[in-house]
Amino acid sequence: MRGLKICGISDPKTLNYILNHPYPPKFIGFITNYKKSRRFVEYDKLRNLVNIEKKNISFVSVLVSPTNAILEKIKNLNFDYYQLYDVGPERTNEIKTKYGIKIITALTVSREDDVNKYKNYLKISDIILFDSKGYHKSESFDHKLLDIVPNELNKMIAGNIQIDDISNFKDKNFIIDLSGSLEDVNGKKDINKIDKLLNLFAKV
Repeated sequence: MRGLKICGISDPKTLNYILNHPYPPKFIGFITNYKKSRRFVEYDKLRNLVNIEKKNISFVSVLVSPTNAILEKIKNLNFDYYQLYDVGPERTNEIKTKYGIKIITALTVSREDDVNKYKNYLKISDIILFDSKGYHKSESFDHKLLDIVPNELNKMIAGNIQIDDISNFKDKNFIIDLSGSLEDVNGKKDINKIDKLLNLFAKV
C-alpha cells in the first residue's frame, strides 16, 4: 500500500489528534464546496482549520465541479492538492496550471468504462482516485474492476472501505481513502476509530 488518506475532517480537535498521532496518514481531506455532505466545512471555518502546521501531511481540498469563484476564494489556503469530482481533462489542466496545485482526479465507478477514464488524465493528474457513485453516501463498488489498472499508476481507492478491510489491500499498490467508516452514529469522526485505523495501518 502506498499510503493512507483520512477524508472529511471538519473540526480542530480531530485534526490535531491526527496530526500528532505516532502513525499519521499521508493525506487529510476537507470537503470544500459540496454542501450536500455532512462533512462540508464553511469557508471561514475551513480557513482557520487548515491554517496550521501540518508537518509532512498533505492537505487535500475536495471539490465537486468547482466554479472559478470558489477556486479564487480558496487559492491561498493551506492545501497541497485539489481533489476534483466531475471535472473533465481540459478543465482539470486549466485548474492545475492556473493555481500551480497538485491534482487528484476522482473517478466515480460502477462499471469498467468508468475505470478506463483514467487514461484521459494520465498527463494531467498526479493521483487518480477510484471512488463509488455515492459521493457523500459512502457507497461501495466492485474493487475487482480495478484489476485492469496498471500497477505503476499513482492511484487511490475509496468507496465505503472499512477499517477491517485494510489487510485486504496489503499487496495492492493503492493509497487507501477512508471517511464514513471512521464516524460514529451521528456522523462525527470518532477518534477511537481513527486511532484503530492508524495503528492497524502501521502494522500491515
